[in-house]
Amino acid sequence: PHLLLYGPPGTGKTSTILACAKQLYREREFGSMVLELNASDDRGIDIVRGPILSFASTRTIFKKGFKLVILDEADAMTQDAQNALRRVIEKFTENTRFCLICNYLSKIIPALQSRCTRFRFGPLTPELMVPRLQHVIQEEGVDVTEDGMKALVTLSSGDMRRALNILQSTTMAFGKVTEENVYTCTGHPLKSDIANILDWMLNQDFSTAYRKIMELKTLKGLALQDILTEIHLFVHRVDFPPSVRIQLLIKMADIEYRLAAGTSEKIQLSSLIAAFQVTRDLIVAEA
Repeated sequence: PHLLLYGPPGTGKTSTILACAKQLYREREFGSMVLELNASDDRGIDIVRGPILSFASTRTIFKKGFKLVILDEADAMTQDAQNALRRVIEKFTENTRFCLICNYLSKIIPALQSRCTRFRFGPLTPELMVPRLQHVIQEEGVDVTEDGMKALVTLSSGDMRRALNILQSTTMAFGKVTEENVYTCTGHPLKSDIANILDWMLNQDFSTAYRKIMELKTLKGLALQDILTEIHLFVHRVDFPPSVRIQLLIKMADIEYRLAAGTSEKIQLSSLIAAFQVTRDLIVAEA
């Protein structure tokens, strides 16, 4: 059947279909039997009418079996190109199989989806990532501590490509991969930094908390968006009364939305500190 592989980046979609193709075709026939196109190629209707159509419509002499067209990042194709591709898939299904790969299933037209068997690739679990990372570390002779490995897995969020990029950049920058080095290299705040920020917001007065957080942000080059993401995890772990937690999360969501819209980080930091100080006062009042 025609295939549609979808899911977040770095989860092995392209690697999977290329591995399947190498199982199906011998090395010398790979070039004539497989057409691979990705986002760097032209994505308009001309690519469907040109290379894809001519490849799919020709039969290979002396070879049995079907040809394979791999369309990587198919969600970047225009609507017209997808509609044209629908007819090509229908017409040449006898001697050509198509594999569409995308990050967002919603950007593929329903007519194409219905012609393919869909496979979702979810973010990779730590159990799958760690053995592969250990293999790379061993082959490359990299010095990685246990907390460094945990930091790699945590910050990559199930994206193997991102994990390897962080591993490589941290090794080149520091030589040794520790938790602190990984967080410093990616610009993410350390857990100890987040603990300090929370302590200042909940236990200091507004001016002191603002000054200390701004100093830390400047010293370590932290982005408020990253601080907000890490604080969100802490909010779920801290034992707040449910009504208070609900209000705090709504305020944090508003701050994140405003940050995404491109507002001033200083104003949004003030808003975040204010939200936590109001929360503190509510908890004291309820007690």
